[in-house]
Amino acid sequence: MNIFNLLTMFGGLAMFLYGMRLMGDGLKESSSGALKVAMEKVTNNPVKAFLLGLCITAIIQSSTATIVITSGLVGAGVLSLRQSLGIIVGANVGTTVTGQIIRLLDLDSASGSILQLFKPSSLAPIALIIGIIIIMGCNFKNSKSVGNIAIGFGILFSGLLNMTSAVSSLAETGVFESLFSKLGSNPFIGYLTGAGIAFVLQSSSATIGILQAFSTSGLLSFKAVYAVIVGVYLGDCVTTAIVCSIGAKADPRRVGLINIMFNLGKTTLVLVVVNIVHSLGMLDWLWDKTVDSGIIANTNTVFNLACAVLLFPMLRVFESVSRKVIKDEEVPQNRYKERLDALSPAFFDTPALALQSCYSVLLTMFKASRENLAEAFLLLEDFTWEKLAAIKQEEDYIDEMTDAISKYIVQLTPHLKEEYHTSILDQYYKVISEFERLGDQAVHIAGAMEDMVSKGSKFSYTAQEELQILEDLTNRILDYTDTAFAKRDVESAYHIEPLEEVVGDMVSRLKKNHLHRMGTGECSVYADVNFMNILTDVKRIADICCNVGEATVIRVHPELANTSHYYFTALHSGNDENFNAEYKAAHDEFFGRLERIGKTR
Repeated sequence: MNIFNLLTMFGGLAMFLYGMRLMGDGLKESSSGALKVAMEKVTNNPVKAFLLGLCITAIIQSSTATIVITSGLVGAGVLSLRQSLGIIVGANVGTTVTGQIIRLLDLDSASGSILQLFKPSSLAPIALIIGIIIIMGCNFKNSKSVGNIAIGFGILFSGLLNMTSAVSSLAETGVFESLFSKLGSNPFIGYLTGAGIAFVLQSSSATIGILQAFSTSGLLSFKAVYAVIVGVYLGDCVTTAIVCSIGAKADPRRVGLINIMFNLGKTTLVLVVVNIVHSLGMLDWLWDKTVDSGIIANTNTVFNLACAVLLFPMLRVFESVSRKVIKDEEVPQNRYKERLDALSPAFFDTPALALQSCYSVLLTMFKASRENLAEAFLLLEDFTWEKLAAIKQEEDYIDEMTDAISKYIVQLTPHLKEEYHTSILDQYYKVISEFERLGDQAVHIAGAMEDMVSKGSKFSYTAQEELQILEDLTNRILDYTDTAFAKRDVESAYHIEPLEEVVGDMVSRLKKNHLHRMGTGECSVYADVNFMNILTDVKRIADICCNVGEATVIRVHPELANTSHYYFTALHSGNDENFNAEYKAAHDEFFGRLERIGKTR
């Protein structure tokens, strides 16, 4: 044995771990949207949940990722704790797929057949070639992610080849023989070894893969590896539980605890059954047998499948215990707290889920701000101090949402790898302040009415009618803004611009009308400032809606990010026929209503 053998082995290990990480990240990146849709469709049928957890983990190659994402969805209210139970078990079984892929090492003995293509020495360069061609020569959606998957697969197998080559040389020194004989004579040491390595690597798949690579030494027996395999289950789930608990509420933390209880039950069951069966002499044919990559993969799969079947009826018990260990928190005062819980750090590695969480909170912010505006306008006709207090309380909730999503977006940004995701997040960040400003206008309008009531003043009949027309026009703009943002509707976004122009014209007209009424004594001096302030607030609302509309257009067409301002400015110059026609129709409609006010009195 020499230093170069060790360098080769650890270099191969580094390549293997990096390849697995690269492949897993690519799979999560390219499939995260479909993953969310699939998880949202989980019903209370535990078998369906089990199959879903199994399939997702088989695809993204990480039970930790599946369970952490499940924890995040539970925290966001998309899944209930009970719905997550089957997914947890399925994820533990799905992680065995990686070992079945790595067992392709056993095909080294095949020669002179089509199976030669599936040897690691063939798969590694094929995958690397395909990956680099896709990354450098293709430009379809998710091409980078797909290329990284192939590159990761190639690096993974290259690392395996390096490890197995080094292990073969080191096996001749007698060091490994001594080490593995100790594992075989003391299952407890093997158990702790498996748990420790899985905890450090944060991956049961990687730990099993390393064990499969070492099996090529020809020194591993079943009695030396079964306890290591079982220990892996505990080490991996502890890491998962820690990640699930970071900044999480009760139910997400329970997901991590249930995963620990399931794996503790699994390890206990396997160790007890294996030792009983061995004491009865039923494992003598396998106990001292030298194991290869295939036997390790099959043992891992059989252990997981058998325990899943036997422990499935215990899931409700695990759920009950988790509720007793982790107590429910006090009900929060903010009625949007559950929506804010959707902003989970667990989604940072799956951008589609993180962006969806941002979108959900932003949509909630917009609707809350709009509803508060409606309540503020109602104060013009029916002012009460209770309604005023409710508007101010709602504004506090909106401010809390603003702070929460701003912080979340800043934390999410470094995790985004796709330019498309970054461009969406940029527009989300822009509309945060717009929605927060929209909520501010409600408080300003309510404040104007508070001042009027405090001074014992009120608007004239004509002023109230004019404000009602302006409110109707504002609501039409808000309707288009709602549809544009909620449905990513570009057509609705374009409707905002001409209406905003009409708002500007109407505000100017109403100011002149009000000054005329002031001169005739129809409106009191106390109403002057508040009427003008409300007009300013409405103008700002229209401007905010225009900004949201522009952000929506860029969200759908990121290529317009650097030119959209010039485009929307050009619309107002009068050279667009559609803009002009819609502007004229709205202008005639609402100014016509203004003209009829005096005639109907």
